[in-house]
Amino acid sequence: MKLFKCTNCGQLLYFENSICECCKSPLGFIAGDLNLATLVQDNNAVYRLHSNKKPLLGGLMSNKKQLFKYCKNHEFDVCNWLIPADSPNIFCRACELNHIVPNLADPDHLRQWRLIEFAKHRLIYTLLQMKLPLVSKIQDAVKGLSFDFLTEADAAQQVLTGHEDGLITLNVDEADDDKRELSRKQMNEPYRTLLGHFRHEVGHYYWDRLIDNSAFIDEYRQLFGDERQDYAQALERNYSQGPPADWNLNFISTYASSHPWEDWAETWAHYLHIMDTLETADSFGMTVSPRLADKKSNLKAIINVSPYQQQSFETLLNLWLPLTFAMNSMNRSMGNKDLYPFVIPPKVVEKLSFIHKICYASKVSY
Repeated sequence: MKLFKCTNCGQLLYFENSICECCKSPLGFIAGDLNLATLVQDNNAVYRLHSNKKPLLGGLMSNKKQLFKYCKNHEFDVCNWLIPADSPNIFCRACELNHIVPNLADPDHLRQWRLIEFAKHRLIYTLLQMKLPLVSKIQDAVKGLSFDFLTEADAAQQVLTGHEDGLITLNVDEADDDKRELSRKQMNEPYRTLLGHFRHEVGHYYWDRLIDNSAFIDEYRQLFGDERQDYAQALERNYSQGPPADWNLNFISTYASSHPWEDWAETWAHYLHIMDTLETADSFGMTVSPRLADKKSNLKAIINVSPYQQQSFETLLNLWLPLTFAMNSMNRSMGNKDLYPFVIPPKVVEKLSFIHKICYASKVSY
């Protein structure tokens, strides 16, 4: 995630901010240019961009495209994205993907949904940065993407997080740290977050969009395996027998070893972790230069490149490894577990490089 700045007072902003904490100016995210903009209320629910230029007579900017309204979900404090004021749409690019949301009359569900939306909006930001094909099922019922956020009370049965034909389902209990941590321990996972769930499940969606029946399918099968093997049997074998003893030589996680589809989704999620974190590091101008490290240790890095504009994944990896060593060292200094509890073996580097190549080949213009 890149950094944003209030154009009224210069305060640095978080992606989720709706109001500048310093000058109290309203803020809104514009998906078209991926910018968190400082706003001035024009009339009623219409806003214009903050500018040092004087408005024309009547108080409006001459370009009507400069006028915006908030997404309808802004009223629930779950979205700060903007829509052109003259648009017939009431939902933004991120919220129009929702199919089912929890019962918002329940304050606890509203609290959970807010956390879910914060994570989902970060996912959509990354997909837009990557210029991947992204449409809702309202626009394309077959190839579109949508989300169901369900509670077991509403569904009257166990809600499993998963993906099917472009519909991603998430159990809203995943928004609660204690419940999610319990699941993490039961599943023996090193890492489990809301954002991680979204990145994994959307990986399944993009396998359907970018790999299935494409020119890349043979190369995919060489790296990840043949996805035509029985999926249910593969998962049952994974849960009953566990991962192969040498899983860490070929996979980013134990779950990735269960089936080629899951290997793709786990590696895809990891790729998004890398891209988003490197963009953040670039925004902060981070430099990793441990004084004790010699020149051959590969622990020095000057992170001054946008990962979304870098075609070489090897270049990104050379920045990523020193950064993760520094992040883990800082976390240990605070008495916490490693922020990045992973090791990337050479086989996984090949898979990540393949995903990077696929994403570059799949960029679209919005």
